[in-house]
Amino acid sequence: MNSELPPRAIAWAQTMRGHGDEGLVRAHRDSHAAVGEQEVLGREAREERERLTLRPGSAYSEGAGERAIAEAPDPERTCFERDRDRIVHSTAFRRLAGKTQVVVDPLDHQRTRLTHAIEVAQVATSIARGIGVNVSLADAIALGHDCGHGPGGHASEDAFDEFLPEGYDHGPWGADVVLTPLNLCVQTLDGIRNHSWSRPAPSTVEGEIVSWADRIAYCAHDLEDAIHARIITVDEIPAEVVEVAGTARREQLGTFIRAVIGSVAEHGEVGMAPREASALATLRRFNYERIYTRPAAVDQSRRVVDVLRALVEHYVAAPSTIPDVPAVDPGSSEAVHEAVRYVGGMTDRYAFEQAIKLLDWDPARLPQGIDRH
Repeated sequence: MNSELPPRAIAWAQTMRGHGDEGLVRAHRDSHAAVGEQEVLGREAREERERLTLRPGSAYSEGAGERAIAEAPDPERTCFERDRDRIVHSTAFRRLAGKTQVVVDPLDHQRTRLTHAIEVAQVATSIARGIGVNVSLADAIALGHDCGHGPGGHASEDAFDEFLPEGYDHGPWGADVVLTPLNLCVQTLDGIRNHSWSRPAPSTVEGEIVSWADRIAYCAHDLEDAIHARIITVDEIPAEVVEVAGTARREQLGTFIRAVIGSVAEHGEVGMAPREASALATLRRFNYERIYTRPAAVDQSRRVVDVLRALVEHYVAAPSTIPDVPAVDPGSSEAVHEAVRYVGGMTDRYAFEQAIKLLDWDPARLPQGIDRH
């Protein structure tokens, strides 16, 4: 052991093996956690538990799940637990940390697409537990629902629209392009593909829950971020929202989560009572008008669109510069698809750095607030 190391580093190194040598190694010298000897609660036991405890209409795990490419079942995890884990460990999910939620290239405590996905998952799993449906599927859909977003938030959809005959929608793009290598279950992909309210309804109760959870989460946390950024003040929150759901994110989430759970208890369907639904719609409209479409935000979106379109055009003309792409003809539809896929996968910062490096882009034309030093 190097005696010149700091005491903390030495203490940490001394825990390499753990503690104990009588047939069991423990994490702590004084570990005492015990649950009694028992059989491992493997996949089949978990599937049986679902069938005994989940409410009718839930999506039930079964073996390896319905996947585009057949796989052997996992011995421990259900198929939806496996999907959730694959999403969390994916490159696309990690890159959400560097993608816009509301603020471009967010710093400090402002939400990113990653923290948004985590907050959606918290709302979705709370609702799923309260209703008694498949928490693992709701969690997987929620964590993966925005993996199709490009840099710069929804502005990337406007930027990429002109390159694709069918347009660019982050839900289908995430399910059918970005997450395809993960070979996820059809129910998980369906929920990701159709989480936006403008899309067809998801095929599962859990997918419907995520549709509500997404809206509940972003309405509340985007408002909170805007207040912290002094874009708006608490006093400006519409009276209807304050009366029904309060002024703080915690109050609002609790109100709207309970409203969805209550609607299922009363009607047997995923929805929300008119009073709370009206307050949520008012909050979303307020955010739309005062946060998302304020002049500064519109200017930021325009700057994002300009730089992303220029990057796509660059890679369409030179597809051989896209990493790990088989040879395609410059200007071809294949080149367009690969260029959109590559630029869409970039984080905010990387996209803007590439524009400066490859296109000699004037930093003054980039969205403001980017740390370019």
